[in-house]
Amino acid sequence: MNRPDYIEQRDNGYWILGTRVSLDSVVYRFLEGLSPETIQADCFPTLTLDQVYGAISYYLTNRAEIDRYLRESDEDYEAFRQRNRAEYSEAHRRLDAMLEETPTARS
Repeated sequence: MNRPDYIEQRDNGYWILGTRVSLDSVVYRFLEGLSPETIQADCFPTLTLDQVYGAISYYLTNRAEIDRYLRESDEDYEAFRQRNRAEYSEAHRRLDAMLEETPTARS
């Protein structure tokens, strides 16, 4: 039996084949405890259930590689966030002040 490919590597990342949905988007929901059915219906309705199961299967089969990729992506994002905050410190200070003044939905 031929097993279809569900994941492709492009643009330095992993993607659900033929979509704009990243593998990490599905994997993070799975690691949060969501079922494949919930991931498909509530998070990514453009994916088929077969694609979601294929993505999870790919992750579980290549767990060490994907976990390393996720960790490196998180580190890259954090470094970018810190550089951005330093470069635009005045804008961030003003935004932070505005957020403190804005009432939340809980208030």
